[in-house]
Amino acid sequence: MFVTLILLTSCQNKENTSRVAQLPYYQDALFTPVWLKKNSRELQEFHKIPNFNLVNQNGETITQNTFADKFYVADFIFTSCPGICPKMTENMTVLQEAFKTDTEVMLLSHSVTPKIDSVSVLKSYATTKGVIDSKWHIVTGDRKQIYNLGRNYYFAEQDVGLTKDEDDFLHTENFVLIDKNRHIRGIYNGLNTQAIEQLIVDIHTLKLE
Repeated sequence: MFVTLILLTSCQNKENTSRVAQLPYYQDALFTPVWLKKNSRELQEFHKIPNFNLVNQNGETITQNTFADKFYVADFIFTSCPGICPKMTENMTVLQEAFKTDTEVMLLSHSVTPKIDSVSVLKSYATTKGVIDSKWHIVTGDRKQIYNLGRNYYFAEQDVGLTKDEDDFLHTENFVLIDKNRHIRGIYNGLNTQAIEQLIVDIHTLKLE
């Protein structure tokens, strides 16, 4: 419910400024905003996206080092998805265009059907969708790792209070904004045009911190 309120607030704000001068931090699936001071001990110990090892559409190994000193937006899709994924990918393309020449901003899409989405399948998908390889990584790899990242670190699903194991399918429309220190700074409905507009604005705000 709280996440829904955040997204509704985002959608109602049509100005070219963020809702706040500094974006909050998030550390759990409830997405309760927390404001922390830079260089504080609390921030140093705050929730972060852990290291990972995945493979992109070009067969390249992708780790947290790939995003060193970068801001990035993460989502979870699969190439054969007939439902929400095409619209999510379309909106990722909007972000790609908005930050096309900005080397500080990158995009990261995780396949939730990695056994099906091989490197060659991802490459074909990326080509069809106009993905810029240096800007946007679509990754496959170990299913357990991807699902652990999605559920326990990005908190991509909103099914708060429900216990799921690795056999349960991961499917979510959320985009998650990550800062240069691997902290979560926002969650957005990847199907909603106004939420995407707010995400773009929030990235600009984050760059000013």
